[in-house]
Amino acid sequence: MSRKALDELKHRIPLLDYLPAHDWQPDRRINGGRLMGLCPLHTDRKPSFLVDPNKNLFYGYGCGRGGDVIRFAEIYHQVKFLEAVALLREWCGLAPLLDQVTTFYRIQLYRHREAISYLSDRGLHSPEIIEHMRIGNAPGRCLRAWLTDLGYPAASLRQAGLVDADGRDAFTHRVVFPLEGNLYGRSIRGSTPHLFLPGSKGGLYAWEQVRRWPEIILVEGLFDYAVLWQAGLQNVTCSMGNHLNVRQFGQLCDAKRTVYIAFDSDENESGQNAAQWMSRRLWAAGVTARRVALPAGQDPHSFFSRGGDAQQFQQLLEVAQP
Repeated sequence: MSRKALDELKHRIPLLDYLPAHDWQPDRRINGGRLMGLCPLHTDRKPSFLVDPNKNLFYGYGCGRGGDVIRFAEIYHQVKFLEAVALLREWCGLAPLLDQVTTFYRIQLYRHREAISYLSDRGLHSPEIIEHMRIGNAPGRCLRAWLTDLGYPAASLRQAGLVDADGRDAFTHRVVFPLEGNLYGRSIRGSTPHLFLPGSKGGLYAWEQVRRWPEIILVEGLFDYAVLWQAGLQNVTCSMGNHLNVRQFGQLCDAKRTVYIAFDSDENESGQNAAQWMSRRLWAAGVTARRVALPAGQDPHSFFSRGGDAQQFQQLLEVAQP
C-alpha cells in the first residue's frame, strides 16, 4: 500500500470518530483543542490518554505508546501493521455490507428446516432469543449473487472474507450470529465447527445492553449466552473463548461491578484455569470477580440442556468464589 493511500486512509478516519466507536470517551479538554481521557490500551485509573484532533495523533502517558490511527488499531486489536490497515479499511466500508449480509441470512433462517431443527436441538426454542441475537442461516451458494445484485463488487466480497478466491460463499451450512464488525458461523453438518470473518472478534457480546448492570455474568460461548438469556438471566455477556482481548478486558473494568466468570468446566481444566487467571486480573484492576463452579464437564449450555434451570444457576452464582 503506497504512502499516498495510507495518508488517504488516515484522513478518512479521524481519531475522534474511531476512538468513540471503540468505547473511548474524553474526560476533559485542554489547551489547543486537545482532549484527555482514560487510556483504552491499558487499565487506567486517571486520564492519561491525550488526543490531538488537529494532528490526528494520540499519546498514552501511562503506557508510553502513541501514534496515528493505524498505530492505535495495531495496539488495540493486537495485530500487525498490514492487518491493522485491513481492519481500518473494513471499518470504513464493511458495516453497511455486514448489515446486508445479516438481513439476508435472517431471511434464510425460516426457509430451511435444517437450521431451525439445529437451533432447537441446541436448546434455542424461543423466538425471542432468535430475534434478540439476530440469528440467521447460511445455506451456501446464494449470498454472492444476492450481494452482486445489490451492487457490491466481487472484490469487496473477497476482501471481507465473505467469498473465497473462486467466488464460493465462505459460510455454508451454518447458523450465523452477527457480531460487532464480524460474523460467527457455527457448522450444522459437522465440518469445521467455528468460523469467523478475517479480523478482530470485537468487544464483549451485546455489551451496550449489559454494561449498566451492577452484576454481569461472563461466559465463553454464544450458545452459553443464549440459554442464560432465554432463561431470564439477561445480565450476561460473552467473550467468544476464554481469552479476552484488550478491549474486552477494558470493558469489564470501565465501572464498579461484580463479574461472575462462568467458563466451561473442562476435563483438562483449561476453562477453570482461565477463570482463575481472569479473576486475579479483575481484582487487580479493582473489579470484584467471582468464579462460578459448574458441575464437572459442563458449561452453561449443557447445564440447562441437562435439566438445570434459572433458580439452580442462581444458586451457583450465590456460592461463587473469588
